[in-house]
Parts: sequence; structure tokens; C-alpha cells
Amino acid sequence: MSENSKIKDFSIELDKFDSIKIHDSELLIIDKVIQEFAPEIAFLYQIREDESEEQQIKTGRLHENRILGIILKFYLEGKKKITTGEVEQEYKKFFKDIARSTISTYLNMLKKESTLYKERDGRTVYYIFYEDPPKGIKPFWFTRIFCIVPAYFERALYFAGLYFSVEKYADQYIAKFKSGNRKTLIRNFKFLIGIIILNIFKNRSSKCVLCQFSKREMYDKLEEMMKIAIKDRADVLPEEMLEILVGKYSEIPMFDGIFIKGEEDEDKIIENILKFSDDYKKDLDFQIMVSRRRKTLRLKQQEALENQDIEV
Repeated sequence: MSENSKIKDFSIELDKFDSIKIHDSELLIIDKVIQEFAPEIAFLYQIREDESEEQQIKTGRLHENRILGIILKFYLEGKKKITTGEVEQEYKKFFKDIARSTISTYLNMLKKESTLYKERDGRTVYYIFYEDPPKGIKPFWFTRIFCIVPAYFERALYFAGLYFSVEKYADQYIAKFKSGNRKTLIRNFKFLIGIIILNIFKNRSSKCVLCQFSKREMYDKLEEMMKIAIKDRADVLPEEMLEILVGKYSEIPMFDGIFIKGEEDEDKIIENILKFSDDYKKDLDFQIMVSRRRKTLRLKQQEALENQDIEV
């Protein structure tokens, strides 16, 4: 089956599932990057579907899994003490809304299981991991306990913020290193950030495939589509650059990525991406030229298939 046929079949299948998309306004900045950088996959990158929720089975374990995933997201931001209200707000971003009392019930159950513990500050109650989440664990076992959706979307949100602040960072780089053409740095920086974000969602789908609650065939297809989009934009770039971008910046620390806030200085991340943008400008010139042609072709093919469906 051709790559374009795979995209068409997946698009038809997703037309039935509007509820599996994430619509939170704070996350729309990610959508703006995707629409600009990889519009041919704008309809699919954010999908999520849980078989347990659809069939109303194992929903208790599903809620615990999601709540721990939300607390993991905060943990990766350096925030270790979480209130019920904060969990409730984050739950609405990524999943179908549930009552605050339900969230409170499952937080207390996790506390009884010694997964979390409580700390009081006046009338405020905080929930904290009893043990720090493991690093270097196989994703299959990790996803048995933690939903990884919030952590990956938060990582994508961070890089989307860099994407739209590029002019400031390019000016700082030029002033510091007396190197680089401003227009080229901005173009290359945005292109590399786009690749990082696509890889974040590819990494996320590869973990969702392993989740006990998910529709695995859906995430298998999503991962395949993300790989096509990445290949269109990265297949002629040097391996040494991709190892950093793919292996570290687009992965969460549990699976050998970096802590964006913690071990690694945020300014250093930005500076490194700008340095790649400067040092590999010839490679990026060629890759961007090839990628633009492929993006145009994908969109034309997609439009032709949509028109074909209408005529039928």
C-alpha cells in the first residue's frame, strides 16, 4: 500500500471520532505549529482513543493511570506537590471531564496504596509521589502505571513556544557568537523545532500502543503516519544532529530524554538548536527544499483523494 493510500484510509477511519481529539485552548499553539509545518497530518497528530473508556471497563484503573500521568507531567516541570484542583484542571485538557469528587476519590485510593502521600499546608492538601518515577524502565511496564499523554503534550507545548519566539533567540545568538544570518537562523530553527515536535508525537504514539487501555491498532497507524511525516522532513539530515534532536529533545527522561527543566539549562537547549541551525545550514538548505516539494505533493494528493471521494 502506498504512503498516500495509508493516509487516506486513516483519514476516513478518523472521521468517525471527533471526541478523540484534544481541543483545549492552551494547546492550540501546538496546532498552529503543525498547521504551518506539517499540514498534511494536522487531522491526526493529536488523536487519542481508549478502549476501556469506550466500553466502560476497567475505568477505575484508567482514571488512576491518567491521574498519575498528570502528576508525572508536573513532576517533569519540577513541581512535586500537586493539589486536587490542579489535577482536575489538567484532566480537562486531555481527557473527558470527570467530577472533582471522582478525582479526589482516586487520589485518596492512590494514597492508601502508598503510590502517593499527603502533605497539608493549612487548608491546602498536596499529593506527592511516594517514590520518584523510575528512569530507564521499559515503556511497556511504565505505561501500566502512568499515562504518558500529558507529559508528551507538555513537551510539545514547550517547543511550540520556542517556535514562535524564534526572532528573540536568533538575535541573542547573533549578538553572543557574531555568527549566522538572521533570516536563515530563524528558518532553520523553526524547521528543527518542527522535527522535534513531530518526533514527540511519534514517541508518544509508540508508547500509547503499549497501554493496556488503548485501541492499539489506532496508535499503530498513528505511529506509522508520524514516521512518514518525519521521513519527509529529516531523511537527508546528518545522523549526528538527528541523534540529539530525536534521542534527547523529543523524548521524556523516563526513556533517556533530557529534563527540560532541571538537569539541562533551558538556555542551553535553545543555544544548541541555534548552533545546529548555523553549523548545518547547507544540509538544512537541501532538506528544506526537498521537504517543501514533498509537503506540496502530499497536500495535492490528499486534495485529489478528497475530491475523488466527493465525486463518488
